Amino acid sequence: MNFSMKPAGRKLKTRTLWLLAALGLVVFIVIQLLPTNDSELLQMEQSKEIISKQQAKEQAANFVQSVLQLDLSEQSKDKALVTYESRSDLLGYLTKSELLSTYLKSYEQQFPYDVFRVLFKQPDDLLNALTVDVHMNSGQVVAFEEIMSANNTNKQTMLDLGTETTETMLSWEGDLTLAEKEEMAQPYLDAFGFANADLTLASGEGDVGLLYDLNGYTVGDSHAQIQIHYEYGFVSSLESYFVAPADHLNYVKQQTTLATWLTFAGYAFLSFVLGVLAIVYSALTRRHTSFKRGIFLTSLYFVLSMVGTFNMLPIFEKESTEPFMLIFLLVFQSVSTLFMSIAIYFSLVGGNGLWRQQGINPWPRAREAGYGRHVLTSMTDGYAWALILLGVQSIIFLVLEQSIGTWSTSDSTQSPYNMVYPLLFPLLAWVAGIGEEAVYRLFGIPMLKKMFRSTFVACLLSTLIWALGHTLYPIYPIYSRPIELTIIGLLFSFVFLRYGFAAAVFSHVIFDSILMALSLMFMGGALNIAAGVFYIALPAIVAYVIYVFNPPGRERKEPPAQQKEEPFFTTPPVAPRPEGHL
Repeated sequence: MNFSMKPAGRKLKTRTLWLLAALGLVVFIVIQLLPTNDSELLQMEQSKEIISKQQAKEQAANFVQSVLQLDLSEQSKDKALVTYESRSDLLGYLTKSELLSTYLKSYEQQFPYDVFRVLFKQPDDLLNALTVDVHMNSGQVVAFEEIMSANNTNKQTMLDLGTETTETMLSWEGDLTLAEKEEMAQPYLDAFGFANADLTLASGEGDVGLLYDLNGYTVGDSHAQIQIHYEYGFVSSLESYFVAPADHLNYVKQQTTLATWLTFAGYAFLSFVLGVLAIVYSALTRRHTSFKRGIFLTSLYFVLSMVGTFNMLPIFEKESTEPFMLIFLLVFQSVSTLFMSIAIYFSLVGGNGLWRQQGINPWPRAREAGYGRHVLTSMTDGYAWALILLGVQSIIFLVLEQSIGTWSTSDSTQSPYNMVYPLLFPLLAWVAGIGEEAVYRLFGIPMLKKMFRSTFVACLLSTLIWALGHTLYPIYPIYSRPIELTIIGLLFSFVFLRYGFAAAVFSHVIFDSILMALSLMFMGGALNIAAGVFYIALPAIVAYVIYVFNPPGRERKEPPAQQKEEPFFTTPPVAPRPEGHL
């Protein structure tokens, strides 16, 4: 029999599919986009105009010159690094405890959990670095830190971890008495607008730095503090913030530890095993596949991944106190991306071989019979399924929130504000769509089916491996994401098995593109909004271009008939759609 253009199995009727898509879109808008309760005020706050990074630099430079009495050079101002920072622990506590609206109304202006952090490297002969935190809406300076040398950059972290003794920390401060510390701190407290009557000293003689509690500044079990540090006899930093309760911080720490284990022992290790097996099955099925297959998609994956890596340069710069460290991080990320690309390449080759060995063609070659129409139809199916998946995801989030109290917080490392060019952010949707569908659907499903003799078990296991790779996202309890993504992943598997590889990739890319484009559009500005619309439409543009270059009439003849070695699906095949039916 001839190869089937798509895997065997019954697909939803076009009318039914688009009715479900419309329903999914409505559910997504109602649950995710329309503001309710605390989210209404949060979205109002987020809709306020965000100052530019250049404005943040200027506000920070003015503070440094007027309050810290440092004369910054123009070069130091121009080369200042601006990153977005977030107190995710506090935001998570407020969200979990349903206290966010209270905090936003009363304290956010003075104690923001989201700031622009301006880093001046070597601002003078004594300082190795200087950071200034600026409110993202008002431009008000809310914190600063002077770093005397590279060896002291992690001083507070070392103190928190207990790796440095109090005696050592006090010697760095300059052996100041409590009275001397308070006297030196007073001008800075005045500059930040804190009245002495509102302050209660929480630290005493012999303690490191100064810690003040602000009287009456409480939200739930969270309260406001002012932390002041000293280096070599001078004030080196002041930070005012709300601190989340200890039980919440301990909970997040335990959850993060568990998520790390699941990510590396579950996702990373098992994905590595899949990558090795992909190489093995590429060799075993070489009669049924071609090592030319996947070169273009793998190259596209690698290029877009590297674009994403260099677009996150501010994150790497922030973490790099020395130039060689920045180079090391970039090289490490590049090598990791290369190995991932190799695994994806062999997943494409091996997955293609495993399917064609069964006489099924879920991923046709260009110019095969009906290829252009297949890509165009896969794109339209992909849009429909992406909308359905958005609706399903919204319902899952709602159910998890109401049943097990799922809550989320911020992650500055994933924010477009920490990208060199935020406009490039949605390109990562193509990285996820190509890479994950290749490894966990095109290759993972047939390989695991050979082992377990069950299509459902194969889909479930490959989906679980994929889902474990998302446990480090700031959504708690950490098993919330595996639950959500197991359901979403099984639906992606259904799309793949019933509609083919192209439809699965398109649905995944469109799904992520919509979410990423919305993040870009919520940043505001006509350019960001226009770019968001473009990225949502980009899959349609790509599919149409492929169709134009592969129209009916320019197709190669179908390959000769081949006999299936064994039936793969338990459901009977159905006739392909008519040519004009989208």
